[in-house]
Amino acid sequence: MASTLAADLLRRSATVATAESVTGGALGDLLSAAPGASTTYLGGVISYATDLKQRLLDVSPATIQRHGVVSAECATEMALGARSITGADYAVSTTGVAGPAEQEGKPVGLVYLAVAGPDGVAARELRLHGVRAEIRAQICREAVSAVTSMLAGAGGGVGDASLGDASETVG
Repeated sequence: MASTLAADLLRRSATVATAESVTGGALGDLLSAAPGASTTYLGGVISYATDLKQRLLDVSPATIQRHGVVSAECATEMALGARSITGADYAVSTTGVAGPAEQEGKPVGLVYLAVAGPDGVAARELRLHGVRAEIRAQICREAVSAVTSMLAGAGGGVGDASLGDASETVG
């Protein structure tokens, strides 16, 4: 999947960046392993700590207070922040709970992805199942799929900045 995304990005002369929390760098590792990655993947920010989300990715303290770091709003601001600081055409963010325990009163497996691109930003809620490593692997696959979906709809405005269903259960 990451190879297909890299090829799509290469065809469009487009780049991608990451803003990761729950995946802790695994998404960047996946994207950088694909052939052509040196041309398409600019890099990313691993912002596991809340204050790094604020300082590096410009996530608003009000967003965190109102919605928490495990939220579509936080994922959206993370993706926008990564796109802004890297200059990438697209940026994808991951935030959620991989376990073993809940966070902010939110259950294990609740994850939010967001993709920011030239035509807007879109977020997706996922409810994943499995142990921590399985959930993190699923998140990476879903994040690659989300960028691919946005690329497929590229070129027509914010209404095309879709990631499919707003909420889905996977795994």
